[in-house]
Amino acid sequence: MENYIDIHTHILPGVDDGAQSPEMSLEMLRMAAGDGIGQIILTPHSKPWHRHRSCAEVASGVARLRELLQEERLDIQLYTGNELFYRSGLLEELEAGQAAALADSHYVLVEFDPAADYDYIRNGVYTLLTGGYYPILAHVERYKNVCTKKTGVAELIEMGCFMQVNAGSVTGRHGLGAARLTRKLLGQGLVHFIATDAHDLRRRRPCLSACAKYLEKKFGADDSRRLLHDNPGCVLRDEYIR
Repeated sequence: MENYIDIHTHILPGVDDGAQSPEMSLEMLRMAAGDGIGQIILTPHSKPWHRHRSCAEVASGVARLRELLQEERLDIQLYTGNELFYRSGLLEELEAGQAAALADSHYVLVEFDPAADYDYIRNGVYTLLTGGYYPILAHVERYKNVCTKKTGVAELIEMGCFMQVNAGSVTGRHGLGAARLTRKLLGQGLVHFIATDAHDLRRRRPCLSACAKYLEKKFGADDSRRLLHDNPGCVLRDEYIR
């Protein structure tokens, strides 16, 4: 497989609950490079009750991190984005350039409160779709009212939503319950992306190789490539996944 592409990370330093310093960011990027990750979208949280950085501030931070990568001679390409907590007015924020899509594409990484009602999540997805965006539901395994509804995930996909799960949920690092649910979704073909959701160097690390090994053994190399390289590559090229 070509290098993995990670579409969901918190490696940009000092902007959220992820990397807290440039030094920590570099350590995470070294770990990612050593694990076979070649392209990363930096997706700091955008939440209404937190002070989140503007798109211009994020872009400036990414530029500085690219300079550090060059000094370190690390061969990783970085892209801008946000993990967007859904709220009223989010579509207008995107259209005004106050919130970021992934890598300047039509794809947006969106999260909800884990206890949010299914109808609220569905309506949020619909709103983003009406604005011409391609919603990716971040770590879908966390939304109990989506996953416990018999056809909840499939209905959202039918609407045009894409599903992302965390690598740690696949491998069991986040508990057996998350592993069972995530592997069930994979087995049903209801996952489009696997990403690290990397926040640190221990519990939520920027690593995908262990997940790739599980996928290749359980589902085959083609599925592993689709989830960790091909579909994420479509995001970077702004190509619709069919």
